[in-house]
Amino acid sequence: MEKQVKLLDCTLRDGGYVNDWLFGHDAIVNIFERLAGAGVDIIEVGFLDERRPYDFDRSIFPDTDSIAKIYGKLDKGESMAVAMIDYGTCSLQNIRPASESWIDGIRVIFKKHIKEEAFAFCAQLKALGYKVFAQAVSITSYDERELGEFIGLANAVCPYAVSLVDTYGLLHQSDLLRMVRTMDEKLRPEVGLGYHGHNNFQMGYANSIAFLGSGKKRLYIADATLYGMGKSAGNTPVELLSMHMNHCFGKHYDVSRLLEAIQTSVADIYNKKPWGYNLFYYVAASNKVHPNYVSYLMNKRTLSVTGINEILQGIEEEKKLLYDKDYIEKLYLRFQKRECNDARAIEALAARFGGKTVLAVGPGTSMRDHKEKIEAFIGREKPELVSLNYLYPARPVTLFLTNSQRYVQLCSQLCAKEEGVTTVATSNVASAKGEFDYKIDYSSLIDGGEKDMPDNSLRMLLKLMEKLRPAKVYLAGFDGYTPDEVNYFDVKKEYAFVKEKADYLNAYGSRFIAESRKLLDIEFITPTRYEV
Repeated sequence: MEKQVKLLDCTLRDGGYVNDWLFGHDAIVNIFERLAGAGVDIIEVGFLDERRPYDFDRSIFPDTDSIAKIYGKLDKGESMAVAMIDYGTCSLQNIRPASESWIDGIRVIFKKHIKEEAFAFCAQLKALGYKVFAQAVSITSYDERELGEFIGLANAVCPYAVSLVDTYGLLHQSDLLRMVRTMDEKLRPEVGLGYHGHNNFQMGYANSIAFLGSGKKRLYIADATLYGMGKSAGNTPVELLSMHMNHCFGKHYDVSRLLEAIQTSVADIYNKKPWGYNLFYYVAASNKVHPNYVSYLMNKRTLSVTGINEILQGIEEEKKLLYDKDYIEKLYLRFQKRECNDARAIEALAARFGGKTVLAVGPGTSMRDHKEKIEAFIGREKPELVSLNYLYPARPVTLFLTNSQRYVQLCSQLCAKEEGVTTVATSNVASAKGEFDYKIDYSSLIDGGEKDMPDNSLRMLLKLMEKLRPAKVYLAGFDGYTPDEVNYFDVKKEYAFVKEKADYLNAYGSRFIAESRKLLDIEFITPTRYEV
């Protein structure tokens, strides 16, 4: 068989991860017609998923009849129309024979542990008359033996094509081309070979070019989307790949039609919810882990990127691409619990704070709105001043650090080692230069009974104060949270998650403050949403 190359657009399917497939009926029609008008060889029109009801405005369908309701009157031109099934989400009873269906083919995606069952399903779809594509999800998780098993199953079923799906954007060209060589050597020549890339490493376009330039004896199919629209870091942009194929393979795709589709139906989606390469997806790909692990750790808002990388590097191989929330929670707590012997530090701090009046200040907007009241209190009462995860300008002050990310924001000030600043840090915070004045064991201050946020910084401060036994603790700038307003006097400190969890955080704060009051005399001198 002579080598052939084809372009497959999957905007209406993979792009749907961005907007829950809610493109709108007019946009769906516009995208399809412009792709077909541009001469794209294969157009994926959406998911087949029986769990989702039919929606005139979405490109996800419970059955093949629903696809026809939207696309049935459209002209496919020379293009092949296909849909995708995530194996197990759409049964055969929802799929008409190809002779009665508007679509020409079905792509089946599946993870390696169910590849035998998935290929049996592919054989059933082939018997219904469809051009069938077998899609190996997360191809980077396959070892040589498993890849050989995949090829054997493909040769037995003989689908229209199989695809190397780089789900998490981990492949570099050398690894991709090694897999392509293996496929070329062992896969039946009448079976096409596809590549579906993601841009975690900005390699989607480069890998697609390398893929199309490899091999000599079969059909090669490269996936792409308009403007790279797609899950996580996005996909290979179809407008770029079509241009390359026109130049290097003598194709005649009308790139202007593709740009029109971007301008009219995709650009607005990008402006509202952008996709593409960023630090988040780089960290996931560089550690070869599921992006949800990175999301979980970043959402903690307590770790530096260095700390996140260290935790991710400790994930067991078999767990890396199979997200397990309980597992990553254990790794996070184990990392944070860098135990240290803090007996001397506690003794020294108790001598400083024991029996004294303490004013602890936080970063709430009341620090700005009640500045004069706070300064008058400091001038009148002469308290021991403790600033939590930010540096209050009054001196002398004890800076209490529980959060690596907040510490990084203060590094330039602390490296200068200002006079009158005493640094106290929990053992999960690593100093950038020199040593902190005092180090406190992190695990002794966290709330072991609190699953979602065991290391709330105010809770940790109060637990430290319980050890030091001051005469009284005044609190300022611990305002609680609201979803509707800025919660920090410095807007750069604002975290989206505190607005999303405002009610929960306020209720939790109220509980632990009430608990601390059993051991401490606590009084707020600025307004708070904690019910105290």
